[in-house]
Amino acid sequence: MPHFAVSCFMFVFTVCSASGQEPVYGANLEGFSYPFPVSYFSFESQRLSLHMAYMDVRPATPNGRTVVLFHGKNFCAATWEKTIKALVSGGYRVIAPDQIGFCKSDKPEGYHYSFQQLAENTLGLLKYVGVSQAIFVAHSTGGMVAVRTALASSAGVQKLVLVDPIGLEDWKAKGVPWLSVEGWYKREITNTADRIRTYEKNTYYAGQWKPEYEVWVQMLAGMYRGPGRERVAWASALLYDMIYTQPVMYEFGSLTMPTVVMIGDKDTTAIGKDLAPPELRAALGNYPVIARRAVQAMPDAQLVEFPELGHSPQIQDAAQFNAALLQALAPSSDIQPTIKQHQG
Repeated sequence: MPHFAVSCFMFVFTVCSASGQEPVYGANLEGFSYPFPVSYFSFESQRLSLHMAYMDVRPATPNGRTVVLFHGKNFCAATWEKTIKALVSGGYRVIAPDQIGFCKSDKPEGYHYSFQQLAENTLGLLKYVGVSQAIFVAHSTGGMVAVRTALASSAGVQKLVLVDPIGLEDWKAKGVPWLSVEGWYKREITNTADRIRTYEKNTYYAGQWKPEYEVWVQMLAGMYRGPGRERVAWASALLYDMIYTQPVMYEFGSLTMPTVVMIGDKDTTAIGKDLAPPELRAALGNYPVIARRAVQAMPDAQLVEFPELGHSPQIQDAAQFNAALLQALAPSSDIQPTIKQHQG
């Protein structure tokens, strides 16, 4: 094939859309660049050969500790970019995977998604890269994955940090209507950049918007413009069903490791919230309330609050978040006085 033809294919695949203005990415986020080199963990699961993408970033001056980052539902390992840089500068080795079903990792159509399965996959990756002890830092849906992973390997988890984790309430038990996988698929296949942007502005960033957030909108929207959009939407539907039907809040009492819950007080995230009747919808996703309740259920936990931030403090105010995170990870942690702290 002539060189021009190869170059043209790559250009169209990564930067063009029907409008000629917006990026188009593959089902495994082909064409989207990550801030650090991406490697792949190949393994067998549910009679399938799978590939799990991850970044393994090592510091120039190691402090001997490793942090594993768990991304959220509408996030990827790449969205931890500023946190990774702060951690590596502090001497931490950082492992940041894309879970199966997300981003640059495989999205098998017939996979049975469960938090326990994602936990097993993650522990397999850590064994593969030679990590036996680590700190877990998890955001949003990643918090549910990290809880199950920590429970499956409590001796190897030095500290658990949950950043605006979802699953602090049981939406089904509260009355949020069930939606079939087909129903979730119909919603996901119609995803657009405008829809993603509006949701993220209102929920992730507490009504604020900065141009620097747009890259994360296009990261998601680009996959829904691409040739694998059906596969992306189906994986997303299966994952939403997992989140709705597999609560982890009833297991908080079994978390024996030191735990820090960090939240933006303006976060209002709740899965299926828009499906709920108005009177129920208003009571869902009250993070200052549900986070305090979660911390009280954990044997050794503290709560750190960012009063003016939303669901994604690590993106909305990376400097404030990273400073608080590094203090929380230090052996003797004194949280900044400008940040509320509560003891479980």
